[in-house]
Amino acid sequence: MPITINGSGTVTGISAGGLPDATVTPADLTQPLTLATAQASTSGTSIDFTGIPSWVKRITVMFSGVSTNGTSIPIIQIGAGSVETTSYASGLGFANAIGSQNGPHTTGFTCGGAQAVNLIYANATLILVGSNLWVYSLAGYLNASGTVYGISAGGNKTLSGTLDRVRITTVNGTDTFDAGTINILYE
Repeated sequence: MPITINGSGTVTGISAGGLPDATVTPADLTQPLTLATAQASTSGTSIDFTGIPSWVKRITVMFSGVSTNGTSIPIIQIGAGSVETTSYASGLGFANAIGSQNGPHTTGFTCGGAQAVNLIYANATLILVGSNLWVYSLAGYLNASGTVYGISAGGNKTLSGTLDRVRITTVNGTDTFDAGTINILYE
């Protein structure tokens, strides 16, 4: 299969040797890896990413120094037409705090600890496994005033329809974000 590359090193085509109309160009790739616009998590009670295409099978949510002003646990919620707030199965564990766990949670996928001084640095992955069932995993760390805790989480949620939005908020929905950035990458 010949690959065509222009002078700046960009792939401009791939052809399947001698087959008519067998050339694939970058414009033909309809399901690219897409990075959304990073959102400052420095105000407000939720961060929303909407308009996610129906072909998406995996979403990565990236937290960089995210914090809130309260003690309600940060969560990720997903939706089809609107954010769904029930029927999640989720829990979180702290690797450096023996016996410490957080959950189960049914209003969203848990993604951090519940202290205003905590800064979350983590990547959460949502994968569609079929029939609108999404499986969740998170790995990262929590910086609590200089004490670092490894965090990991997991869960699942079956949506009522095709996912088109992701929301990051807190369990009580009223604590305000006061530091960091959040972004998503989908494919």
